[in-house]
Amino acid sequence: MEVKKTKTAGGVIINELDEIVVVNQNRTSWSLPKGHIEDGETELEAATREIYEESGLKDLELVKLLGSYERYGGNNQSELKTITLFLFKTLKQDLHPIDPENPEAIWVHKNKVSETLTYPKDKEFFLSVLKEI
Repeated sequence: MEVKKTKTAGGVIINELDEIVVVNQNRTSWSLPKGHIEDGETELEAATREIYEESGLKDLELVKLLGSYERYGGNNQSELKTITLFLFKTLKQDLHPIDPENPEAIWVHKNKVSETLTYPKDKEFFLSVLKEI
């Protein structure tokens, strides 16, 4: 079986209440907002576009690059994703997802995010950067 390698970018968005945006993907899993990098896009451009599509948030202040990690896409061992995440701050509270495949976005206190995320690699990466957030 050939493994397709893809690059995705997204973000950890925190508000003044120490809450982080977590999004529902295809009504089957919870993750941080992220998605595939399109041709001609930088990682940061893809991250801000995906965050907007999956949460409705636009007014973001870039804090820093958190890093990258790899995991397989969902239950699909044929796609290996390299996921790059940035840390953003926002003063906005309203979440209005635009992407129909990501119908729900919620604020979760930063100490509860790892419990909310579906995939073990997502939890592991989030816990590894939590002290930086």
